[in-house]
Amino acid sequence: MASQLTDNFLEQLLLKKIDFSADTFKIILLEAGFVFNRITHIQYSDVSASELPTALGYTVGGATLAGVAVSEDNTLHAGRVTWSNVVWTATGGNLVASGAVIYDDTTATKYVVGYLDFGGTQTTLENGVATISTPSVRISG
Repeated sequence: MASQLTDNFLEQLLLKKIDFSADTFKIILLEAGFVFNRITHIQYSDVSASELPTALGYTVGGATLAGVAVSEDNTLHAGRVTWSNVVWTATGGNLVASGAVIYDDTTATKYVVGYLDFGGTQTTLENGVATISTPSVRISG
């Protein structure tokens, strides 16, 4: 799963407006055909039109990420933030998504952290479980 951070996220991190140890982060699923733009997708409202609707086991606004862990990677010379697995159970039909966006739900503007590309449209059949295993972002220098 490829991921990409927004340029604005990096600025907000440097300005200390985002705090991984204290803020609440959410993850949303995006409809097939969504194209991420790391420059213009600054806040949740910039991507929400492409979010899956409330239906089929999914709720608009996404799932709250839990189990945050921040670590240092001396091999890749980077920092990594990871969360626990996120799951949705498809009910009443199939869940279809092409990617996910992580955003900071604590800030008033709900800054987008980044995008997780699923590498194509993924379908979770009715009564199946869609899982994003340990969603993460890597910040390298």
